[in-house]
Amino acid sequence: MIIMQLNGISKSFGAEEILSNVKLEIKDKDRIAIVGRNGAGKSTLLKIMANELSYDEGELFKPKDLTIGYLSQHTGLESTNTIWNEMLEVFEDLLVQEKELRSLEAKMSQAASLSESEYEKVLKEYDKLQQAFEENGGYRYEADIKAVLSGLNFQDYDDQTPINELSGGQKTRLSLGKLLLTKPDLLILDEPTNHLDIETLGWLEGYLVSYPGAVTIVSHDRYFLDKTVSIVYEVSRHKTKKYHGTYSDFLNQKALNYEQELKEFEKQQTEMKKMEEFIQKNIVRASTTKRAQSRRKQLEKMDKLDKPLGDEGSAAMSFQINKRSGNDVLKINQLSFRYDEESESLFTDLKLHINRGESIALVGPNGIGKTTLLKIITGKLQATHGTIQLGTNVQIGYYDQEQANLNTSKTVLNELWDDYPHINEKDIRTVLGNFLFSGDDVLKPVHSLSGGEKARLALAKLRMQKANLLILDEPTNHLDIDSKEVLEAALIDFPGTIIFVSHDRYFINKIADQVVEMQKDGVSIYLGDYDYYMEKKQEEAELEQLNNVESTPEKATEKKLSFKEEKRLQSEQRKRERQIAKLEKMIEELEEELSTVEEEMAEPEVYEDHEKALAYTERTNELKQAIEKRMEEWTSLQEE
Repeated sequence: MIIMQLNGISKSFGAEEILSNVKLEIKDKDRIAIVGRNGAGKSTLLKIMANELSYDEGELFKPKDLTIGYLSQHTGLESTNTIWNEMLEVFEDLLVQEKELRSLEAKMSQAASLSESEYEKVLKEYDKLQQAFEENGGYRYEADIKAVLSGLNFQDYDDQTPINELSGGQKTRLSLGKLLLTKPDLLILDEPTNHLDIETLGWLEGYLVSYPGAVTIVSHDRYFLDKTVSIVYEVSRHKTKKYHGTYSDFLNQKALNYEQELKEFEKQQTEMKKMEEFIQKNIVRASTTKRAQSRRKQLEKMDKLDKPLGDEGSAAMSFQINKRSGNDVLKINQLSFRYDEESESLFTDLKLHINRGESIALVGPNGIGKTTLLKIITGKLQATHGTIQLGTNVQIGYYDQEQANLNTSKTVLNELWDDYPHINEKDIRTVLGNFLFSGDDVLKPVHSLSGGEKARLALAKLRMQKANLLILDEPTNHLDIDSKEVLEAALIDFPGTIIFVSHDRYFINKIADQVVEMQKDGVSIYLGDYDYYMEKKQEEAELEQLNNVESTPEKATEKKLSFKEEKRLQSEQRKRERQIAKLEKMIEELEEELSTVEEEMAEPEVYEDHEKALAYTERTNELKQAIEKRMEEWTSLQEE
């Protein structure tokens, strides 16, 4: 069932056209990605869909009762509430119902003071309220909160921590968590993967795949999109085009479409050229003029194809080196770091040996010290203990995710030219042009640039250094997908050595030939890309689980329960089995009703009557939600 449809939507800001004649539809279980260049209008489109922004032309259709949850790109919870109380706000209606239940229970406990009719009335009211409370998730909302907080990496935080004491990234994650708990019919997420480490990204992927409603996402994380979406809308040159499949499927289909359209265009051009030549040769001859006139009419009536537009302008990144380093590029021995004498060590006993030509991805949870290690290698921080030894002729080029090396008071041109005054302005402009700064763009002040533009400028500065050891801290942050792909191609061809930190798993797969996982007391090295690293981690987890089972003492497994305890467990098991059977029957009945309603919806007297169609749509939604709730309860009981 379609829950939202955009037809001919256009939007401009002043004289600048952002979107033109955009068409898009969302069905109730869709997983949609909206992709395109930075500045293409993706966030604008999401805001229009979320009713946060008006549109100039077109129509937007959606049911009146459609619930929408929208996460903007820079959302962060600002609250004096504690983490737990903020999440509880989502379930305010359930808390009121719970309070009413406790009040009714108190009345029922005083049965002696009530007449039989009064007690019967209270009992009926209690049963009705309890059923509604259960159906609305009253017995699992606390478990839902704990699951979301754990998934978003708050399991080690005291849930009574005030939100205003958290960092900006933590507030953003909490904002996402609160939105997920509301479970709207349509989730609209603008860059939800910002501030998430790799483990949390994996949890969010699983959550969205099994989400009961529809999801629309803008993200530059290609690995995340491949795992979560099945429809891709590309926003390019103010319009949208729909593709079916994952993000990788979209790339393949887009390339095939372009080749096919180009072949058809070239074929038509050849045909038109032959017709024009025939007309010119034969129009003046009496014997052939009729045939020439016929061809001319045929040519005029022909539906002429436009030349297919290729990709919009891309950056042309490349990284050269001044001179080659020795084979031993970097040796790290027993490295430890802590910020001061009173604080706990961030990491200890870290050992690493890096050779020329290797590409090393540093991974690990947020806060483990990945950025700190990069700063120690570059000399921006001093280690507490241990040694770092750089090899012969090693020159370091450092990309800082905070872009602290950019002078915000300078223009784009001077940011490069002041560091290399001996190079001609024309050559500096050529380098900047390769990173998509052309014409008057080079005269913009650095402070006015977007995140993506600052990232490209920092990469342009890095290119000028011609260093043979690149130290990169989150180099893909703020880059659109196209710029990421260009950066990947440049780094794959780089003749030196690379050490980088990234949460972009697609990028790690493309660039890394080794993954180094940082822990508090050292590192683990995996000789492969990110997928290989994940396979090995899975094998290690399975092996550890097997060892734990084998090492469990037989006495512990054979420990006998007391007669009373055994009877209690058996009673609980029988009770669960009865509940499971009851739920299975209810699910079967609901599915039968849903099937009947869906058949009736296909009848002309229903779908041609707007009010009837809407009523049937509401009923199918209610039935689906009821089935989903029963299935969750059934799954929970089966797991027990």
